[in-house]
Amino acid sequence: MMKLYGTPPTRALRVIWLLNELGLEYEMLPVNILQGENQQQDFLTLNPAAKVPVLVDGSLVVTESAAIQLYLADKNPQAGFIPETVEDRAQMYRWIFFLVTEIEQPLWRIVRHTFLYPEEKRLPQDVDLARQECVEMLAVLERYMEKREFMVADRLSVADFNAAYTLDWANEEKMLDGTPRLREYLKSMYARPTAPPTIAEALAALES
Repeated sequence: MMKLYGTPPTRALRVIWLLNELGLEYEMLPVNILQGENQQQDFLTLNPAAKVPVLVDGSLVVTESAAIQLYLADKNPQAGFIPETVEDRAQMYRWIFFLVTEIEQPLWRIVRHTFLYPEEKRLPQDVDLARQECVEMLAVLERYMEKREFMVADRLSVADFNAAYTLDWANEEKMLDGTPRLREYLKSMYARPTAPPTIAEALAALES
């Protein structure tokens, strides 16, 4: 059985979504980052970068949430989450990379400088810059999705499951006020019966 190391509301939610959609059995192994469990040697052997999620499938270890998503979809082609044509695959890769670099990275900077870093290392000015950069890139995605139901072609792909989590994160930071299409898209994705908890729901579960 596959093993998934990570704890919602981290990017492990991206992987959980694909596992749910594909109907795959797996063992969830929580990793408490705040308590330093990601720095223990057993975990560092799996991922020297000390980050979650990590998927272990037999002897194969895969890190990076988007890479894990693509691996699962590629291994289970019957679901059709990898586009058939090379042109559509190129678009899928394009938007996955856009999401994780242009939108996720400024969101991650905000988390670091408002929560993760010790207070003396936090840079409030970088939070403001990151927010501005993220809003600008969300506007690009809003225009692209204006008349589209899905990210690529006319059906679900890995890009959609990646986008939903990333946009939920942006929504938590109150950045979707000016993007009505993205709000609608996000709502439709989380209405799926296989959707994982939202970030807010996962945080509430941790607190309880």
